[in-house]
Amino acid sequence: MNIKISDIACDNIENVVVPVFEDGKSDYICDDVKAVINTLKNKEQFKGKCGEVFFFTKNGENNFKQVILLGLGKEEGLTSEKIRVAYSKALRKAKELKLQDLSVRFFESEKVCRKSRIKAIAEGMALANYAFNNYKSDKKESTIKNINVIGVKDEDKNKVQEGLDEANSLINAIYEARNLVNEPANTIYPETLAKRAEELGKEFGFEVEVFGENKIQELKMEAFMSVAKGSNHEPKLIVMRYFGDKANKDNVIGLVGKGLTYDSGGYSIKPTAGMVSMKTDMAGAAAVIGAMTSISKMDIKANVVAVVAACENLISGAAYKPGDIISSMAGKSIEILNTDAEGRLTLIDAVHYIIEKENATKVVDIATLTGAVVAALGKTVTGVVTNNDEFYSDLESVSKVSGEKVWKFPAFDEYKELIKSDIADLQNLGGKYGGTITAGLFIGEFVQDIPWLHLDIAGTADSNVEKEYLTKGGTGVGVKTLYYLVKKTVECKEKCCCNNK
Repeated sequence: MNIKISDIACDNIENVVVPVFEDGKSDYICDDVKAVINTLKNKEQFKGKCGEVFFFTKNGENNFKQVILLGLGKEEGLTSEKIRVAYSKALRKAKELKLQDLSVRFFESEKVCRKSRIKAIAEGMALANYAFNNYKSDKKESTIKNINVIGVKDEDKNKVQEGLDEANSLINAIYEARNLVNEPANTIYPETLAKRAEELGKEFGFEVEVFGENKIQELKMEAFMSVAKGSNHEPKLIVMRYFGDKANKDNVIGLVGKGLTYDSGGYSIKPTAGMVSMKTDMAGAAAVIGAMTSISKMDIKANVVAVVAACENLISGAAYKPGDIISSMAGKSIEILNTDAEGRLTLIDAVHYIIEKENATKVVDIATLTGAVVAALGKTVTGVVTNNDEFYSDLESVSKVSGEKVWKFPAFDEYKELIKSDIADLQNLGGKYGGTITAGLFIGEFVQDIPWLHLDIAGTADSNVEKEYLTKGGTGVGVKTLYYLVKKTVECKEKCCCNNK
């Protein structure tokens, strides 16, 4: 689907989306459509509430043959997220009508800046249009091929185009992340995940280095290797590097994504129902790979290294077992209480590596880590554990730009007592209480004293329903938030695109 700014004349428009505010602002709407809106409001058939959709067919001098009225609610409460949600519903209506070319009327608002408005419109429509049908013999492709954004003032076009370019970059990155998550584990495994990262590095201009088993063992990543031992697929350590600020190489942001391309639970085996969706256990890896494509594509002036410890957690005679004591790249010993608490073992070696070998000065890890986060926050919010309130404040700020909600858990010292072992330095399970917190703090034992954020996306990484701009399967969560978090480290006059009216 191609989204572009266009100067198509009204006479040539056949299908159009007209945004309507609930409180009556309508100076950008032509008189004949405005008359229809007023009639509908008087009859209480359409009020303009956010996300409300009304379709009618009209013939006239402006030749608007098919009109989709889209409610934006009251302007006072308008946000980028409300725009995304509203325009996703317009897109779904257009798909229902099997439209091919669609014009979308741009609108003015003092509440949301120009670049944020166009980004929200593009994201809401494009993400709702996503479909994963690679394995369908009868592929039902979307009929919508082109979306033309009309009504952009000449003096605004450069800014709006900048916003659209950024939106298209992020949309493509989210599509990539969703595709990776949705692919089954017999097509995406450590080797193929690494190859895809290499392909994207060549396409978007970031460096990719892939380490195999010999190098992983040389690095003494015993925690990572312990998880990988049960599989016939060789583990891969995928290292992606982007240096957009070579004059300031002492400042490196490290992104670490959990890369379990399949998780059976190992000897602490999951029930069948719990294993079916475990191809999604590499959603953290998908997020950092997607984010790297946009960071590089948009030439962000920052230095970023991303690391994925990719492997499968399976059962064999070589697999690690409950009761084992293993080491780690940092040299700390770990008592294994549950082989299904495996993601944190791969992450600690990746985190230690990115600090010691890639010189990261800040670290964000993102992972489908615990069922406990779903119990606590549902599938709407990503849980966060951190050692730095200022870094979390940055995350919270950019999450409002990305529309990806986050919530910080407490990280009191009392929780750390739950992951201490009687016979090793640490144990990989903290008990049945506070599971998201103890899992995060287990990783936190390996971040030394640098600012660190742990994002648990077990609830938000996939969706089991079609809702607004989410489709069933992988959501691509984390791509936008990581991108904007990296962008925020740059001294940006626009404050991540939200300060320009």
